[in-house]
Amino acid sequence: MMNNLDIWIEALQRHWFRFSECLAISAEQKDNLFQILLKAYSEPQRFYHTAQHIVECLDLYLQIQYLLKEPHLVELAIWFHDVIYDPKSNQNEQNSADLMQDLCHTFLDKFALKKVYLWILATKEHVASLDHDLNYLIDIDLAILGADASRFLQYEQQIQQEYSWVSAEIYKVKRAEVLQNFLNQPSIYITLTFQQSLEQQAKLNLEKLLA
Repeated sequence: MMNNLDIWIEALQRHWFRFSECLAISAEQKDNLFQILLKAYSEPQRFYHTAQHIVECLDLYLQIQYLLKEPHLVELAIWFHDVIYDPKSNQNEQNSADLMQDLCHTFLDKFALKKVYLWILATKEHVASLDHDLNYLIDIDLAILGADASRFLQYEQQIQQEYSWVSAEIYKVKRAEVLQNFLNQPSIYITLTFQQSLEQQAKLNLEKLLA
């Protein structure tokens, strides 16, 4: 019987098999890339930024990919946006973008590479953009805020585990500031698609947690 980790890894493999079909690289290169990604998302300091998060993002991506101008590039950004994750660092997005560039420059043209690079950097601040596809990427990354109540609480527990090195008192204050900032926005989500599907639940989740 598979445990939860095995289930998420199996789902990640299925997504990679589907996505990698569009990559103009050898089977060996595809396998090497996947092993790098799998190792990264299985690191012990991760509790939320794991295979589960990537699979959840990819599941959402498949639902809205028809709305995107360059769906394969958005998916590539999803795969790499958290590939480097150290909860004590403020350079995770930069380091993730750098690694993506190092690993993907052989099969992406320079314009596509630059676009995905900048998109990954943008997942740090989650600010609305004039770039249609980037706005969807940001909303996918924040979709967890609009998850059902039980998954949202699990998410909060996972984030707290990643910051277990911070004192409980400081963590509570800082985490509340982060979540309140989302709630203070006129809209948590940028795209109409996500505003219609997740905005109400996200606000409900945040209000209940901060009450």
